[in-house]
Amino acid sequence: MPTVRANGLNIEYVETGDQRAPAILLIMGLGMQLIGWPDSFCQSLAERGFRVVRFDNRDVGRSSKMGGGNAIFLAAAVIRALRGGRVAARYTLHDMADDAIGVMDALGIERAHVVGASMGGMIGQVIAAEHAERVRSLVSIMSSSGDRRLPRGNVRALLPVLWPSTPLFGRKRAVQRGMRLFRAIGSPGFPTSDEELRAKVERAIARSDYRPGVARQMLAIVASGSRVEMLRRIRVPTLVLHGADDPLIPVAAGEDTANKIPGASLRIIPGMGHDLAPGLVPLLVEAIAEHCQAADRSPDRKARGDSGGRLGPESRATWSLR
Repeated sequence: MPTVRANGLNIEYVETGDQRAPAILLIMGLGMQLIGWPDSFCQSLAERGFRVVRFDNRDVGRSSKMGGGNAIFLAAAVIRALRGGRVAARYTLHDMADDAIGVMDALGIERAHVVGASMGGMIGQVIAAEHAERVRSLVSIMSSSGDRRLPRGNVRALLPVLWPSTPLFGRKRAVQRGMRLFRAIGSPGFPTSDEELRAKVERAIARSDYRPGVARQMLAIVASGSRVEMLRRIRVPTLVLHGADDPLIPVAAGEDTANKIPGASLRIIPGMGHDLAPGLVPLLVEAIAEHCQAADRSPDRKARGDSGGRLGPESRATWSLR
């Protein structure tokens, strides 16, 4: 896969679709590689008329690793952070947002639809607030504003993947841990077979299995704090997608995100957890493509809402494939 130099780092990326088409920049979540975006998802968006770019965030996959602290120390720091203790982070979400802008610069993309999942949604929010001139629209999927008053999900489900791999446990144990994680956070309404899930985990581990980067990314989230005031400054057309059954970032976080961004539209998906299950791909592609196409038809418009920037009743919906 090709690599670009972005924000002083080597960032690996993949493109799908016509390079002359409007760009969609996909930003993946905590510890997830660019292959976390299903190929069918990217291909379907390309077939809807978009240039689709996905990349490995810093500290994951085949992009630059940042160093700083051994894996056990970092995992302990994450546990301390989850308990409310103070932590020091090697970088923040703002740095990761600058990485994404660097990818756009390297690929000659002036403006893009920014689509982020989980931590990627947080990074996308920073981009939309701080680099609005580079953003056609924003889609924030299963993400949060970072408001500490929000209900917390089952973040402890992530802890097993923070501990370093050792020869004692080996690849088989790593696959088992990955499968347990995805089962814990998956979509009950869109189940994934054991065969599909195992293939997904094995592919990811074969490509890269770098636990310290996962811990540093989590510390970056904690150190970056609340984005509430930042979200209130966003003026690009915004769509918030969230699963009604998300165990990791509860649906209340999606509702809060939509309420904080002036004019944002909210779509709650029954049966969706905290993953991009194969059964969700058609629904997600439809929602994202329609949102991006609407923004492109009126590139200077603000997101739909009433004159005060609050969500009107037409801005909220519950979607289902059924």
